[in-house]
Amino acid sequence: MYLQGKIPASLATQELAGEVDELLYRYLSHPMAAINPLSNPKGVKLECELCNSPAHLQCSACKVTYYCDSDHQQADWVSIHEKICQLLIPLRIAQPFSSSAEERSHSLEQLLLRKKHLIDLTLKEAQKHLYGGRHADVIPAAMHSLSFTIDVFGLATVELVPAYLILAEANIGLGHLPQAEEYLSQAYWTVLKTTDCSNAIRSKLHRNLGLLYSAKGEFEESLRHFSNDVYFASETAGTNHMSVTGGYFHMANIFFRQNKMDIADSLYTEVTDIWHAHLSKLLNVHVNESSRSMSSLEKDQENLDENQEAEALQILSAICDIREQAPKKDPAKIMHILHTLTMLHFIAMDWPKAEEFGKKLLLTTQQLPEEKISDDIAILLRLIELKCTAK
Repeated sequence: MYLQGKIPASLATQELAGEVDELLYRYLSHPMAAINPLSNPKGVKLECELCNSPAHLQCSACKVTYYCDSDHQQADWVSIHEKICQLLIPLRIAQPFSSSAEERSHSLEQLLLRKKHLIDLTLKEAQKHLYGGRHADVIPAAMHSLSFTIDVFGLATVELVPAYLILAEANIGLGHLPQAEEYLSQAYWTVLKTTDCSNAIRSKLHRNLGLLYSAKGEFEESLRHFSNDVYFASETAGTNHMSVTGGYFHMANIFFRQNKMDIADSLYTEVTDIWHAHLSKLLNVHVNESSRSMSSLEKDQENLDENQEAEALQILSAICDIREQAPKKDPAKIMHILHTLTMLHFIAMDWPKAEEFGKKLLLTTQQLPEEKISDDIAILLRLIELKCTAK
């Protein structure tokens, strides 16, 4: 019924709240239209966007995207197609003929800019799914990014590596280790053949190799790659930069699994200390410049981007769980990680979460013997109170 481009009247007229969520509604509002293969131009074979099988369905919104079945259409929609549906149209329809060389050159430049924008957008969405633990949703978005990158830069270029790495990490999360290994092999050889590859890319490559060997239970090899991850990250930004914390965190997880708790604990503390220092700096900027018409959290260029926030939340939340579930709890370490997470939620402007963790932080601080609330914690709690009151 939905494949014919119609939505039941009851769904179109009833209140959506409590019935279907917004995503499902948008999905049903842009259904597929069935394709009659006999209507295709001679020699034209339409293929599925995800698997390259013969296509039987067409997106009725953009009319330039095709799928083998509704499952692949829905997977693509949830992952990325909703955001790029209309952006694909100028890339996939015939361009009007331009009589002058200048017009043709301008048209090609605009086409290239659109493709580069889609590379960035699809990669960003794939990364967002990855940090959210939605590994299956990563694949379509990352595959789109890989396809656009090949189209713009070619098959043997370091620009392909970020998409390879995201696809590898998603497949590790899904337990598809052979597929992950294939993507990492492609990334590895691309990096080896590139003399000017950045240390940031090398860092991410070794992190993914570490995750692969960890999933295979080869912990020594995993630790070697995580060490290389930390080395290349520190070469780029310094030993105390937040970019090194991912490698430290994954190393700590390996030692935790090996029951080497002292080493794991010291690495978890190092990760927390680095994030605490960085977030304190951002918070101080906000406090010192709060008189500006717009919050410094919104304007300051050194603020965390969306992916950095997601990575920090993933890492720090895991450390917090470990601290709170430890057989012998250390209130001082729990207070430290709670303070760090409270700052993170505040800087991310997630006021309900900031308030929730602020209350936990205050309670933990009060449980410490002879522990007074420090000035920085008191200021943070006051800022949260003001923000929540102003809502």
